[in-house]
Amino acid sequence: MDMGRESRWEKDAMTVEIVFALVTAAALAGLIFVVSWALALSLDLPGSAERRVLAGGALLGALAGVWRLVRVLLRFEKQRRLGR
Repeated sequence: MDMGRESRWEKDAMTVEIVFALVTAAALAGLIFVVSWALALSLDLPGSAERRVLAGGALLGALAGVWRLVRVLLRFEKQRRLGR
């Protein structure tokens, strides 16, 4: 490394890791929402209950997505600091 400056490959690795974190977070959030949507459809819930299940699925999906994003980026930073 060049006295605190990042090399090109380190910047590229960081970009790839950020994109990976965003894609997997979005996929996880989408999967959780789709599962809640399928649950709401399969149980044939009344309107207000269906909306609550969908809202809960969206909230859980968003929380899981943020958790995944933070977890991947923190893991990358830890590995980068260790020189791996």
